[in-house]
Amino acid sequence: MPHSFGTRARTRHMFAKKFRQSGPVHLSQYLMHVKVGDYVDIFANPSIHKGMPHKGYHGRTGIVFNVTKSAVGVRVNKLVNGRIIEKRIHVRIEHVRQSKCQKEILARKISNEKAKDEARKTGVKVNLKRTPKLPKAAYYLKAAGDDGEITTIQPLPFSDLV
Repeated sequence: MPHSFGTRARTRHMFAKKFRQSGPVHLSQYLMHVKVGDYVDIFANPSIHKGMPHKGYHGRTGIVFNVTKSAVGVRVNKLVNGRIIEKRIHVRIEHVRQSKCQKEILARKISNEKAKDEARKTGVKVNLKRTPKLPKAAYYLKAAGDDGEITTIQPLPFSDLV
């Protein structure tokens, strides 16, 4: 039961770098292309104290609404007393990485456009909806014996030994 309520309280593992991942921030992090509307993941880099987000935003995904010289403004949803509020926070670029949450959607969009073009050329109707994984087809399991006959097993009749 801790009694300290600082901004970095209970972040021993959250704000610790992984094994053999310490050292200076890579230049590619500073040269990362970020545009307004991009999805980004907020991951606080513990070696950079300036512009670090609060621990409540660590690991959250948000949408960029502002880009400045050394920081980005991110819209993040936060649960407050049972309701979700959109918070706007500014975080330095070291604490942000490009999100992969839209990757599958964009890939599906591209494949759907290709399928539509093929359908227009050939005149065949194509279904673009996703379908859930269907159950497996029924099959017969081969018996252990070589004869291939189905063996019926009967329970033994009850016998009272008293």
